[in-house]
Amino acid sequence: MKFLQDVPAPAKLNLFLHVTGRRADGYHLLQTVFTFIDLADRLHFTLRDDGRIVRATDVPGVPHDDDLIVRAARLLQQQAGPASGAKAGVTIDVDKQIPAGGGLGGGSSDAASTLIALNRLWDCGLSREALQALGLTLGADVPVFIFGESAFAQGVGEALQACPVPQQAYLVFVPTISVATATVFAYSDLTRDTKSIIMHDFAGHDIHQFGKNDLQAAACALFKPLSLIVGWLESLGLQARMTGSGACFFVPFDTVNQAQACRHRVESALASHPEASQWIRQVVVCQGMNRHPLYNWI
Repeated sequence: MKFLQDVPAPAKLNLFLHVTGRRADGYHLLQTVFTFIDLADRLHFTLRDDGRIVRATDVPGVPHDDDLIVRAARLLQQQAGPASGAKAGVTIDVDKQIPAGGGLGGGSSDAASTLIALNRLWDCGLSREALQALGLTLGADVPVFIFGESAFAQGVGEALQACPVPQQAYLVFVPTISVATATVFAYSDLTRDTKSIIMHDFAGHDIHQFGKNDLQAAACALFKPLSLIVGWLESLGLQARMTGSGACFFVPFDTVNQAQACRHRVESALASHPEASQWIRQVVVCQGMNRHPLYNWI
């Protein structure tokens, strides 16, 4: 095997996100349910024999050596060692579709798909658990993409339990701004003491109506366009919830046709409301997925 083409790195949604405390090292303790959507980056891997890790595609705002894709590849190369030879390297091309700074986990998903793909391409033979442990050193959201199933997550996001959710379509609203996760978590008035729950607490409930996103109020306070988006969508009768630390919002629907009909209604409203068009860059219809498309690659 010399290459792997068109490797998907899907986005995620946090159906709710509670901040339950803070550790002594400053990391926040979270409880959330992750699920995947079919909005995805696409990665292409070609083996090389000089040991170099090369991202061939320019990604605006992400220097080569800082990219989680490059860092993930180097980490696996150092920790596992390609069975195909000590000088095995890789060239990686990236087709970015997931917006940066949107709370959709694009960078984390790219890193996870890189670990999964190179574990296969280099014949490293690492288990799912071993890859998750490597992924956690890159970022708290990386392990869930390797875990590969909709999950109830705790801790900093690394303690995962499979948690299938109803298969829904989603209308995802992409703002014209991006949000830095660290900025939201540093907000002085962020709720940090939401009561801890267990899976039984939301079992049998509509998971899309359960709880809230504790980061949403902070993000809206820090970034006024997000607050304006929420208010404008409410005026259209839509109760949108933010994913992650923002800036994207989502609304669930039972079917893709319902989501598409709502997108047409929203786009018509945007056309007659130029100010709202300054806040919302894109409206995307997505299908939810309980299982990562690379689940069986490990």
